[in-house]
Amino acid sequence: LKERFAGRVQLRADDFCYSVLAKPEVPEYLLHATEDDYGFEFLDYICCVKAVDDVEEAIAYINSHNTKHSESIITENRANARLFQAKIDAACVYVNSSTRFTDGGEFGFGAELGISTQKLHARGPMGIKALTTIKYFIDGDGQIR
Repeated sequence: LKERFAGRVQLRADDFCYSVLAKPEVPEYLLHATEDDYGFEFLDYICCVKAVDDVEEAIAYINSHNTKHSESIITENRANARLFQAKIDAACVYVNSSTRFTDGGEFGFGAELGISTQKLHARGPMGIKALTTIKYFIDGDGQIR
C-alpha cells in the first residue's frame, strides 16, 4: 500500500497502521487518522487505513461509519467475501472491485439523476425510472379480503 500510493495518495492511518507504514521513516503523505476521518467522503486522493482483528470486526466498524452507498472488500477468502456482502449495510457491496462502478451509467440506467442510500423505493444509483412513483386508483363497492 505504501509503495503503491507513494506520492499520489495521502494515507491516514490508525496508530497500529501508522507504526507499520512509518518504518523505516515517515513518508510525507502519511498522517495519523482521527475518528472523524472514518466515514468521511474526501472526494480526493485520500485513503484511511484501520487495522481490525477479523472480518466481523471490520463489518461492525464499517456499518457504524459508512454512508450506506458503496463498500468493498479486497480478499482472497471467498467465505469472508460472502459474509461481507451479506452483512454490510450498503446499496452496493463489492468484492475485489472498485466502488467507483456505482454509477447509473455503469448499471445501465442511463444518466444518473440522483443517488439514494435509503432502503425503501430506490437505493443506489438511480435513473429516471427510479425517480418516478406510481399512484394507484382503486374503486370498489365494499369488497373485503
